[in-house]
Amino acid sequence: MKKSHLILLTILSIFSICKLNAQNATNNKINWMTFEEAVKLNETNPKKIFIDVFTDWCGWCTKMDQTTFTDKNVVAYMNENFYAVKFNAEQAEPIEFSGYTFTNKNPNGARKGTHELAQALLQGKMSYPSYVFMNENNQLITTVPGYIEAYNFLYILKYFGSDAFKTQSWEEYFKRAQ
Repeated sequence: MKKSHLILLTILSIFSICKLNAQNATNNKINWMTFEEAVKLNETNPKKIFIDVFTDWCGWCTKMDQTTFTDKNVVAYMNENFYAVKFNAEQAEPIEFSGYTFTNKNPNGARKGTHELAQALLQGKMSYPSYVFMNENNQLITTVPGYIEAYNFLYILKYFGSDAFKTQSWEEYFKRAQ
C-alpha cells in the first residue's frame, strides 16, 4: 500500500511541476491581440495600446519577436501596462476604426500593398518594424521605428507607460532612468 501511495505522490508531483512550467511559459509571452480586440477592450478597461507594425518579409521584425519581445521584463511590463497588438502592414483584412473602414487596395499583387491603417498609424513613414503608442482614448502618442534591444526597449515602454512623456523629454527621462 505504501508503494502505491509513493507512486501516486510522484505522479501528482510530476503533473504539478509540468502544469506550473506550462503556466510560466504562457506567462512569459506577450498577450498579442488584434487591433479591433484592443480597441474593444479599451472601451471597458482603458489602457494604452502598443502596436507592433511588421511585415512577413522583415528580418528585423523577426529578430524583435525572437529577442526583445521574449525578454521577461519586456513581457511583464507590456502585459501589465498595454494592450499589445501585432499588425501586419500588408494584411488583406479590412479594419473599421473611428467610423472609417481601412483596407489594403492591393493585398494579393506581386508587390503586396500597404494597409491604409498602417499608413495612417505610421503617418506615411513606412519603416519596419515600427511601434505605435496610443493613449487610452485611442489617440496616437508617437511612433518609434527600428529594431531595439530589450534593455533599451524597456525604457521606451516605461517612458510611455508611466506617462513620463507628458512632463519630460526623452533625453531627460533616459538620463534619470539609467
